Amino acid sequence: MKIGIDLDGVVFDSETTFRTYEEIFDIDTLKGNNLIKKEEPKFQSRYNWTKEQEQQFIEKYFLTVSKESGLMSGFIGVYNLLKQQGHQFVVITARGGFVKEMKDDAIRLLEENDIIFDKYYWKVEDKLEICKKENIDIMIDDDWRIIKRLSENRIKTLYFRDTNLKKLEENEYLKEVNHWGEIYRYIYNLNMEEKTK
Repeated sequence: MKIGIDLDGVVFDSETTFRTYEEIFDIDTLKGNNLIKKEEPKFQSRYNWTKEQEQQFIEKYFLTVSKESGLMSGFIGVYNLLKQQGHQFVVITARGGFVKEMKDDAIRLLEENDIIFDKYYWKVEDKLEICKKENIDIMIDDDWRIIKRLSENRIKTLYFRDTNLKKLEENEYLKEVNHWGEIYRYIYNLNMEEKTK
C-alpha cells in the first residue's frame, strides 16, 4: 500500500506546540484576545490577526516550534511495523514553504530517529495533485480542509484530528483517527479486506 503522510500534526507533535505559541503571541505580544475560530487548523483562520501580525508570528516562532517539536507518540512503532509489512510512505507536506529552515529541521529530526520515507514532497500547496500523481492509496493529514477535499475526490483519508479541530462526518473515504494505534488498526483491517477479495 502507498501511504501519503503529512508531517506536522501527524508525524511531528508540532501542532500543539504551534497552538501554545500562538496563544503566547496573541496574549503577550498583541495584548489581546483575537481567537475567532478555535476549530480551524491554521493560525491564519483561527485568529483575526493582520497580515503583518501573521508575518511577525512566523518570524518570531516558526523555527522555535520546529526545534521544540518531537515525534508523535506511537509513531515509530507503527511506522516500523508498516514498513516491515512492505508499505511505502510518501511525505506530502507544506513544510519548508514559510520558513525554509523548517525543512532542514524536519530532516534532522527524522535522521536522528532513523526514519527514511520512500519519497518526499516539500512546500506542497496542492496535496490532491500529488496524491493523484503518486496513486496514493490512503492519505494521513490533520487539516480538515485538505481531508475534505481529498475525500470528496475519492481518495481514502485518515483525518488525524486534534481535540479542538472541526469534526467531519465519516464515510468510505474519510475516517477519523486520534493516535497511531488507530492508524495501525485501520490499515490492518484494510489489508484484511483486500486479502479476502
